[in-house]
Amino acid sequence: MTRRFCKFVATRPVATLLFLCAFVDTVSPVTHYSVPEEMEEGSVVAHLASDLGLDARTLHKRKMRIDVVANKKYLEINKDTGELFILERVDREELLCPLKTTTSCFLKLDAAIEDPIRMFNIEVEITDINDNAPHFRRGTMHLDISESSPVGERFSLNNAVDPDVGVNSVQDYHLSSSQHFNIEIQTGRDGSKFADLILTKVLDRERQAEHHLILTAVDGGVPTRTGTAGIIVRVLDVNDNAPSFEQGKYFVEVMENSPIGSLLIQLNATDFDEGSNSDVFYSYSLYTSERTQNVFHLNRENGEIRVKEMINYEDFKMFEMEVIASDKGLKSLSGQCKVTIQVTDMNDNHPEISIKSFQSPVGENIAVDTVIAVVSVSDKDSGDNGLVDLHIPPDTPFRLRESSDNYYQLVVSEPLDREKVAEYDITFTVTDRGSPPLSDNETVTLQLLDVNDNVPRFPQSFYSIRVPENNAPGALLTSLSAFDPDLHENQYLVYFIVEKEIANTSMSMLFSINPENGNLYALKTFDYEMEKDFLFHIEARDSGSPPLSSNASVRVAVADQNDNAPVIVSPWRAHGSAVEEKIPRSTDKGSLVAKVIALDGDSVHNSRITYQFLQVSDASLFSLDQYNGEIRTTRMFSYKDWRHQRLVVVAKDNGEPALSATVTIKLSTVETAAKAYSDGGEAPPEYDIFSDLNLYLLIGLGSVSFLLLITISVTVVLKCQKVKPGNMAPPCRNSVISERNSTVADSTLVSNDAYWYSLFLAETRKGKLVVRQPVPKGSRYFVSSIPRSAAGSATSDSAPSTLQASTTRSNRST
Repeated sequence: MTRRFCKFVATRPVATLLFLCAFVDTVSPVTHYSVPEEMEEGSVVAHLASDLGLDARTLHKRKMRIDVVANKKYLEINKDTGELFILERVDREELLCPLKTTTSCFLKLDAAIEDPIRMFNIEVEITDINDNAPHFRRGTMHLDISESSPVGERFSLNNAVDPDVGVNSVQDYHLSSSQHFNIEIQTGRDGSKFADLILTKVLDRERQAEHHLILTAVDGGVPTRTGTAGIIVRVLDVNDNAPSFEQGKYFVEVMENSPIGSLLIQLNATDFDEGSNSDVFYSYSLYTSERTQNVFHLNRENGEIRVKEMINYEDFKMFEMEVIASDKGLKSLSGQCKVTIQVTDMNDNHPEISIKSFQSPVGENIAVDTVIAVVSVSDKDSGDNGLVDLHIPPDTPFRLRESSDNYYQLVVSEPLDREKVAEYDITFTVTDRGSPPLSDNETVTLQLLDVNDNVPRFPQSFYSIRVPENNAPGALLTSLSAFDPDLHENQYLVYFIVEKEIANTSMSMLFSINPENGNLYALKTFDYEMEKDFLFHIEARDSGSPPLSSNASVRVAVADQNDNAPVIVSPWRAHGSAVEEKIPRSTDKGSLVAKVIALDGDSVHNSRITYQFLQVSDASLFSLDQYNGEIRTTRMFSYKDWRHQRLVVVAKDNGEPALSATVTIKLSTVETAAKAYSDGGEAPPEYDIFSDLNLYLLIGLGSVSFLLLITISVTVVLKCQKVKPGNMAPPCRNSVISERNSTVADSTLVSNDAYWYSLFLAETRKGKLVVRQPVPKGSRYFVSSIPRSAAGSATSDSAPSTLQASTTRSNRST
């Protein structure tokens, strides 16, 4: 161990500090560790601090660090525990030591600490694991082997490679099952394994031209890994098959005077070999006479026998020849056959056709029975062999008309239409009556000139186009293209809009069409609320003479967009102001407080409006129907409820995005009974009308009132019974209860007059009518009642029943 002096200079943004170390301890021994590759990140390799004789508690203070020499930093030290751990997964094959020449692979590390500075050399050996499968450099190997190769011949194969080392590398090879091949394993100088392919059975290309094998390489790891490669063995041909004919003897008949070059027969000899060994050429044998060879030509390459000279039945009636087929192999092999040619007598003069006059092109509107061409026919033979018949295909709009001996006229038999058939190939066929008959033919092409006889046609007679409102001016709506089957100027179309005025507005001011291609454009921005659709016609006119035209109806429907916000029309309010409403504080549960009505200028779903509370002073007091906008009370007002309520209702349409409008309703509750205590002032909040004392007073007053009413009722009934039926007395003016009403216990007094409301208090639930103040003389009042069943139902959760009351005073009328 030596000591040396060193100086470190550290540069920082503020100042430069110089640190002097008097002595540095250098540790010469190397600390060695061994770990397998592919360990998980965070795995502990060793307790480095303990192995180096360091106190793990001082590692932070002494700033211990790990530096990797010429490598990536795969390991790090835990400064809290002093453990050396895997920082990043280590792949031995990715390091600089994956060579097969050595099985050792090291990571060299430097560990440094301060106070005092010490350096430690650390070597971490990375041991190999079987994490790579063998693989071949080429997935398929091709071998060419001659079918004459002897059994036992060897053929080299590409070896497989494995990045692993030792036993984890390639150890063995296997070959798929084969009758003709096997393998033999060889070991190279470096210990690598490779295989030779051994031929175990003679090959025959004619039976099997290719052999497909699979070579599998296996390593020695646990578990083992394998890699495969295909072997395609192509068997090279050897000339071991002679050409052979389909038949040993051929018999052919030929007519006399057959044209020179006429094909009599084509011989075909096959050779099962390949390449030049199967290329066959034909020749006459020495037993074929020179006369036969002069009359008939044998094609050396394809075996065709053709007429070489004119054949006369009277000279020779039969020819015989012997043909040899030989291959082009190095040692040529051959086969032979015999051909007999029988000559038969025949009608050896063909009829002839002559076109004397022919008109082409002609207009498609040519008249029926117009002569197109004059044709003459002839035959040099005599008798039946000299008689000829001329005909044309039956599926053409033409017919032949005989004008004189051997002269015919071609005339139009049906109207022609160029758009269906632009030209006709008319074939004239002449046949004599010999045995066998001879014939000849000649074809002429008749072209038709176009006539403007087709009007332009739109694919459909009516077009329906949807365009969204607020469209951009000049937007393309659609393309209206017509088709004209005519040619040239007869099919050149011009498009325009048939003028039609709507509300003194011309269609050409609203729409524009490209005269060349029929593209239809909108010239203005449409508003669905102003104009919903347009109906006009588009005309397509060709450039023929005279021009023809047709039109199509176009309906442009403007599609609604949500561009109009709802407008609240009820309750009416000045612009930007709130609505003020007053309701009695005694309003029953379910009473209608207000109804919000909004209108939307859009259509369909864009105009469907729903109502919601945007703000509400007391959500438990009011309810809002989201469809009809009705605001109703959900309970009766109590003394704890505020006299002033503020409701903000938003009316929202169903568009996308939705538009809305709001209305603010300020509700003031009116306490009509307050005049008994003050001139319009509010009742004290702490006042409770149903206190114990007041309750006893109300019960007493109710009992007295009830007995009084019963007495009055009995009196009225007795007086009314005394009236004669024929002279009915008028109803008593001062009667408290009318004949059409039920008991006061089922009555509810309702009055819009605060004065009269202050005089009486009708208590429906307790069945009492309480007089709050003295009633002026001469006053009249009327109480309506409902049956007990209805009054009873008023106490349920349904909307409470209300009773109408009217009161009349001498100095006040209602």
